[in-house]
Amino acid sequence: MWRSRRRERGRVILPTWLFAVTLVAVTALVAGVDTLLGTAVGLVPLLIFLPAIVAALGTTPQTAVASVWVLLTVSASAAFLGGGLGENLGAVGFTAAFGVLSVLGCRYRINREEEVHRLRSAAAALQRAIMSPLPLRTGQVIVDGIYQPVEEDTMVGGDMYEVAASPYGTRVLIADVQGKGLPAIGEALAVVGAFREAAYRERTLMGVVDALENAVIRHNAYARHTGEPERFVTALVLHIGQGQGVQAVNCGHIEPYLIYDGRAGQVSLGEPGVPLGLARLAPEPRTSAWFAFPPRATLLLCTDGVTEARGPGRSFYPLEERLHEWVGVPPTRLADTLHADLRAFTGAAPPDDVAVLILHRAQPMTGPARTPALPVP
Repeated sequence: MWRSRRRERGRVILPTWLFAVTLVAVTALVAGVDTLLGTAVGLVPLLIFLPAIVAALGTTPQTAVASVWVLLTVSASAAFLGGGLGENLGAVGFTAAFGVLSVLGCRYRINREEEVHRLRSAAAALQRAIMSPLPLRTGQVIVDGIYQPVEEDTMVGGDMYEVAASPYGTRVLIADVQGKGLPAIGEALAVVGAFREAAYRERTLMGVVDALENAVIRHNAYARHTGEPERFVTALVLHIGQGQGVQAVNCGHIEPYLIYDGRAGQVSLGEPGVPLGLARLAPEPRTSAWFAFPPRATLLLCTDGVTEARGPGRSFYPLEERLHEWVGVPPTRLADTLHADLRAFTGAAPPDDVAVLILHRAQPMTGPARTPALPVP
């Protein structure tokens, strides 16, 4: 997809060729209209606003060139039209002063953009640092995936994941904090920390989810004292033991996708529970669901950065359709395949955080499944 501007170090840059063409074209247009309407109109001095426009979109050298160009154009126009010396010197001096201010304004804008970009990059690096590196292996599953925090958006988001090899089995978390910015990352840190502790401490999956709920409530209470808005967290929490059944608690999150025996589809977990932080508003407590995850099956968990990614035609990314096409792709290659296809679909890096976990059995499992059949059409 053609773009008239490019990005460099997190900021939009006006290409040199477009800058030069625009500068000449605007000058020629103003001078031409001025000639047609008569010299009494005097439109050329209006060009003094051109450096300010360049300052908002271009680089400091481009703004300086535009300022010098306009200064020479106004000086030539004053010499051609004649007029009083004081009037001409005033116009030239005002043009020069406005050009200097434009250059200084451009430099300030670029410094601010670079500072914001550094903050975004640091926040994204923090997000990556607090998550366990992928791929990883537990006694039950091998986990691969994608984790791509946003650096180019207005603010970074709060997608997260974690995998814990607890004494009771493998516990898996994938979640998304409402909103964006550093406060969202702070809440993500609180949830991940609570999960890492509770996954090893709590014998039941509902105990883990209750600990996450309490962590969000405590964080929101702190947020109220600091003037930050309260946030909720959508989450999907899984327990994978030695059998073929997987226990899941869905807190308002996207349901998992299962690929098995040449088929792919979304697992039905029933009515989802409310997001973390909102349990006190729900009429009934959260419940868990079981589904089968046999050997040679692949399980995919994701956040809405995947399912709500849009292509050039504003259509949503067809994840389930793609998974039907990729039923033969090995689990070890599925993450790279999805990542490349998502970038090709959006035409650039996705505008929201992307978190994807791809799980497959680490070894043949023994024991009966907790559900009679796979919930795949």
